[in-house]
Amino acid sequence: MKVSYVLVYRRLLLVVFTLLFLLPLPIILGTKEAECAYTLFVVAMFWLTEALPLSVTALLPGLMFPLFGIMPSKEVASAYFKDFHLLLIGVICLATSIEKWNLHKRIALRMVMTVGVNPAWLTLGFMSSTAFLSMWLSNTSTAAMVMPIVEAVAQQIINAEAEVEATQMTYFSGSTNLGLETDESVNGHETNERKEKTKPVAGYRNEAGKISGKMELEKNSGTGNKYRTKKDHMMCKLMCLCIAYSSTIGGLTTITGTSTNLIFAEHFNMRYPDCHCINFGSWFIMSFPAAIIILLLSWIWLQWLFLGFNFKEMFQCDKTGTAKQKACAEVIKQEYQKLGPIRYQEIVTLVLFIVMAVLWFSRDPGFVPGWSALFSQYPGFATDSTVALLVGLLFFLIPAKRLTKTTPTGETGSLPVWLIILISSLFVTSLTEVASNPATITLLLPILAPLAEAIHVNPLYILLPSTLCTSFAFLLPVANPPNAIVFSYGHLTVIDMVKAGLGVNVLGVAVVMLGLFVWMVPMFDLHTYPSWAPTIANETLP
Repeated sequence: MKVSYVLVYRRLLLVVFTLLFLLPLPIILGTKEAECAYTLFVVAMFWLTEALPLSVTALLPGLMFPLFGIMPSKEVASAYFKDFHLLLIGVICLATSIEKWNLHKRIALRMVMTVGVNPAWLTLGFMSSTAFLSMWLSNTSTAAMVMPIVEAVAQQIINAEAEVEATQMTYFSGSTNLGLETDESVNGHETNERKEKTKPVAGYRNEAGKISGKMELEKNSGTGNKYRTKKDHMMCKLMCLCIAYSSTIGGLTTITGTSTNLIFAEHFNMRYPDCHCINFGSWFIMSFPAAIIILLLSWIWLQWLFLGFNFKEMFQCDKTGTAKQKACAEVIKQEYQKLGPIRYQEIVTLVLFIVMAVLWFSRDPGFVPGWSALFSQYPGFATDSTVALLVGLLFFLIPAKRLTKTTPTGETGSLPVWLIILISSLFVTSLTEVASNPATITLLLPILAPLAEAIHVNPLYILLPSTLCTSFAFLLPVANPPNAIVFSYGHLTVIDMVKAGLGVNVLGVAVVMLGLFVWMVPMFDLHTYPSWAPTIANETLP
């Protein structure tokens, strides 16, 4: 094991080892005092070692006290601030990660690309994506993020329409192959961004170009603005208002979507503490239909008010689209391509985002028991803020880069061998609790052996500890026949076996890991890749 690996992953190792090393304290004693002491020691160790930022470590009691049943989340939060502030902290962590890794831009562009480039549907696509983002981000940050995209699309539509009209004017005047000079006035200043000049043909006067330029100058000087036509101005107004309104409408659907929802939930729960009817799931079910209806009606109203509502144009079956629609689609496509393929950081953020939403919805949905029923002896202790804080802490624990390194020759190396062995041993130990030992080892040997060959490690290095850990089925009565036999006499409960079995499992994995490095490595010369093992480079592909 190289020292560099330890240095790279020292914070993660400190967090994991501290939690596991102190875990016997609440398991063996099983009292509230022991659980409180466990939390105290964990926080103290994290403060001393700075495994987590000091401010993040200070929030751990808000997570651990409700889960241990020591104090309800509301009482713990009152020591910091109000309960909904903890909820807001978790949401802010999520929103910051979404914005940092441009996941919000990818979501918005993908939704707009899905609905197409027809102006009416394009507006609905922007409204839908903005409303969706506003469910999780603040109204201000959502509008600030989407508006640059909308502005780029609107300007491209205007430029494409101007190009098409100029080309048509030239075509009808019989001068399609001659030079065209277009003067545009933007904010009172003339620009010549699109200018093509050729030598005039003898005896020909380009009247169409002069008339067109004169009409544009008169139009711009008369209105005193940067828009070619009134329709362009109306389209820009439409897109701006659709972003502003949809960012507000989207915030209606979740408790965290806007501060007014949070204030209401906090005030209601404080005044009526016995009513457990307002939570993330119930609020979403109540407000989502209303938000959808308001969003659609607002879309119809804004579309009719500024551009008119042409049903024939909306539902036309023309697959090619107009020139400005093609230009609009090209801008959106280019913006999406600039993001490149989805990255590891975006995937992690998306997964945590989905986990947070699922835990919020499933905590106490109302029509079926939620996961809060698992803590029925502590009703009301875990709230939506507990979920938000848990996911928020994960953003500080999960590395922002993949757990791989690149060698000086440019080759990728894998995780440290000892970490692969530990992960495989823990996975095998967990799987064998719910599956028979022979089935577990039969399933995993064909996976672990090629893994060892792929990273050029002696197969025994991974297979030996995994095989031994397959027998560590101590946790549940159904884990193996001996457990079921002794459980059938009625002296034990499932909780008894879980408490005892968890300790034996941890001890067993620890002893196997110790024995692996102390006597198994020299016994089988595990640091050397054997000649009897196949080499990936020598294998031929079919």
